[in-house]
Amino acid sequence: MPAPQKKLLFCTAGLLSLGCALGAAAAVGSQLWVRGSILCSTGALLVNASGPELHKFIGAIQYGLFSGQRVRQCGLGGRPLHFSFFPDLLRIIPASIHVSVILFCTVLIVFALVGAGFFMFNAFGSPYETLHGPVGLYLWSFISCSCGCLIMILFSSEVKIHHLSEKIANFKEGTFTFKTHSEQFANSFWTILVCSLVHFLNALLIRFAGFEFPFSKSEESGTITGAVDLMY
Repeated sequence: MPAPQKKLLFCTAGLLSLGCALGAAAAVGSQLWVRGSILCSTGALLVNASGPELHKFIGAIQYGLFSGQRVRQCGLGGRPLHFSFFPDLLRIIPASIHVSVILFCTVLIVFALVGAGFFMFNAFGSPYETLHGPVGLYLWSFISCSCGCLIMILFSSEVKIHHLSEKIANFKEGTFTFKTHSEQFANSFWTILVCSLVHFLNALLIRFAGFEFPFSKSEESGTITGAVDLMY
């Protein structure tokens, strides 16, 4: 492929990686990972609420990785309550999974920035045949894509399997019991999915630029060497 086209591909991949790093950083700090509604089941059972009356007992909840907000509604009007995961909810949530999600988010941001820098270096500089070259570009893209996938898997398991929304809704509730009425992943969660897809796309851009996948040349050379050895 001609050099100007390679530069264009590497610049595009670098800008995409930079955008992913900024998007992931914004996602980590936001409260838009999960949105949902919570039902005050105790209050609804006390008055046998149904139909339009049931809406008086449905509150709202939204949260991210560090903090969130819930609206506690038990028939007497909504009352917003702000909460923080650290240190308030650390005892009731699966702390190891939650910390792992934050850790992988940090790794995703760091390697996305590293990948953006090396993409630009390969576009405007003279790439080395080491980790600065095509093998390194594949490596940064693979690590970032893998971290994004792990973030989604771990956070999904935390929300769905460990019932994170219900644990948050019932935090320090002695009288009333809340149940999850509805919940869905919000913008920040899908931002991580987009970042994973973008890093997979970057790997394809490297391939289109004319670079072979890592270790493909070494396998071919090993096959040729083995044939030569058999001849002698």
